[in-house]
Amino acid sequence: MSAPTATSPFLLSGAEGPLTIRTETRGSTAVLVPSGEIVHGCTTVLDPVLGKLPGGTDGLVLDMAEVTFMDTAGLQFLERLEDYSGLAGISLRTVNWTGQPRRILEITGLSVPATESDPAGPASDQPPPDTGRLLASLRSDQGLSAVAAERAEQVERLQEQVQQLEQAMASRPVIDQARGILMAVESCTADQAWDTLRDASQHANTKLRDVAEALVTVSTGGPAPTEPVRTALRDAVDRQQRRVS
Repeated sequence: MSAPTATSPFLLSGAEGPLTIRTETRGSTAVLVPSGEIVHGCTTVLDPVLGKLPGGTDGLVLDMAEVTFMDTAGLQFLERLEDYSGLAGISLRTVNWTGQPRRILEITGLSVPATESDPAGPASDQPPPDTGRLLASLRSDQGLSAVAAERAEQVERLQEQVQQLEQAMASRPVIDQARGILMAVESCTADQAWDTLRDASQHANTKLRDVAEALVTVSTGGPAPTEPVRTALRDAVDRQQRRVS
């Protein structure tokens, strides 16, 4: 029969996102399961968790299965765990490195065992990475460069998302105007006008905003749309009319 499991969550809220650490007591082994990102300030979440570990704990396992990102603050996190285990005289190991944290270890040359089914008892013959080796690798220039590269990629993805949102917001007024024109001219609903614009965009292989802008421009006395856009709009209107008739 397995030992009862105790759970003690602590939450850190910050600009980088929350980090939660769940503790599970399995016999005399305490398993720490951080969830989220290990970033600046993470040790303020770890310290109270370590302070509440039950007496008689003789083993400490860091289960990384739920960690989605780790930057150079991961050094502080691992160092704090290593200091605690040294002072308490208990063993420390890490398991279940996945995703971005695992990629960092692989880039720095550390071999990582397959995901373990039970953090309290390794399922494979290959020993899990010890904290000393992890710290040495993460402190190396290669390790720090790997972490920096991962952070730069994440920032770039966020910047792309922001740019896409800004473009969508800038496009909304002209699209709404084009929908209004179609609703007035074709006596259709807002949804039908939207479907017509989207249909025309797909068949003309032109961005929806550009199709909408061409329609608004010609309705205010500007130049006519290009032939592909004009044809796509006419055909889209015909298809919409056939669907509702």
